Amino acid sequence: MSQQQSAAKPSLQGVRIKARKGAVKAQAKHEPTVFRDQVYKHLEAIPPGDYEAVSNKLIQAGSTLEFLKYADALFDILFVGGLLQPGGLYLDAEGPTSPFSLFQIKIPAEPEEIKKFVEVLNKLIRRYKYLQKPLEENSLPTLLQYVNKWQLEQRDRFATTIGLILAQGLASTACLQSLTRDHLVKNDLSVNVLTAILRAYLAELSMDHLAGALKKGGIKDLTTFFPPNRRSDSVLDAHFRGAGLPQIADWWTRRQNALIKEDIVKAIKEALEREDQPSDIVTAVRAVVEERPLPEAELVTSLWHGLMAQVDWSARPDQIEGLALREVSRFAPIIEPFCTGPKTEVALINTVQLYCYEDTRIMKAFPQILKVLYNKDCVSDQAIIYWHQKGSKPQGRQHFLKATEGLVKFLQEQEDSEEE
Repeated sequence: MSQQQSAAKPSLQGVRIKARKGAVKAQAKHEPTVFRDQVYKHLEAIPPGDYEAVSNKLIQAGSTLEFLKYADALFDILFVGGLLQPGGLYLDAEGPTSPFSLFQIKIPAEPEEIKKFVEVLNKLIRRYKYLQKPLEENSLPTLLQYVNKWQLEQRDRFATTIGLILAQGLASTACLQSLTRDHLVKNDLSVNVLTAILRAYLAELSMDHLAGALKKGGIKDLTTFFPPNRRSDSVLDAHFRGAGLPQIADWWTRRQNALIKEDIVKAIKEALEREDQPSDIVTAVRAVVEERPLPEAELVTSLWHGLMAQVDWSARPDQIEGLALREVSRFAPIIEPFCTGPKTEVALINTVQLYCYEDTRIMKAFPQILKVLYNKDCVSDQAIIYWHQKGSKPQGRQHFLKATEGLVKFLQEQEDSEEE
């Protein structure tokens, strides 16, 4: 009985509690349109082009307005001049626009003007660090979805701004994933916007820096920004070269070649573990490069490294040279079919030179390895002579040239006697 009495609590049923006026007024601040109008009021008295005053006003406004709660609205205002609704249309198309925004900059927007705009964002985020995450994770990915709604000049201006924002580290390249949506990739819209973004980035930083930023942002395949029927390495190469960005085309080629080399090494490893015949290994490697071609010089280099990676070099020091010669003799039938000309043969010699230079245990065996490759028809006498005269790599050059003097002299004498 006492438990029932203690459990029963008084309640007010059917009673409406009227909120205080102050609470209602405070709640009104949480309306995006109210927030928008308050931001407009802060910016309306600033003369056009006074970016310093805009920065100061926004920083000042942040002490009274809830920037964190309305970060998306704030960036809508600063980029496109008003609030956007889902789908990319303005929430109040007939109403007033922001006194200051990226789209308000005079046409054509000079690069220096856009840099000043980005500096406003930079100062604002430095002061209110919590704005960086909403910009990176919400605003930029969302705005990039709507580029098809804008005029060409607005798209280019926005793309240039994104490039500078990424270059300054205000956001990661992960936001670019939005451009791979189906409604954007058609008609080359996505790739043209991406090109403008990357051009602005490369005007500030190097290709190596951009490559690192793309990797960090999870942007693995640039062909996904192209229409589905144009997703090939050759189309990508032609596009960026035509756009005056050959460094991107070169980087992409190097990156794709590195992936092919990994596949070649993997195919060799698996074939050797199965103890396949040399002819079967040659077939397996050819299957990889038929699908995705690789320059012959790079192919023979990856072949060498793939084969040598399978050698157990833990023998006694006095047995290393003998082991190296045995393994090269064993692998020569796999290498020989891919040594199709002087350029490839010289590339192979240089690959061996660098390999021996980096592994001092087999450095002394270099002349003997070269002789095995010659005897097994992997390299010709002309290739060895050319390499010795002017084709060698700088790493350890003097050592290797001196070590092979006897072999080269023998080949030259043999060549002379054949000519006679």
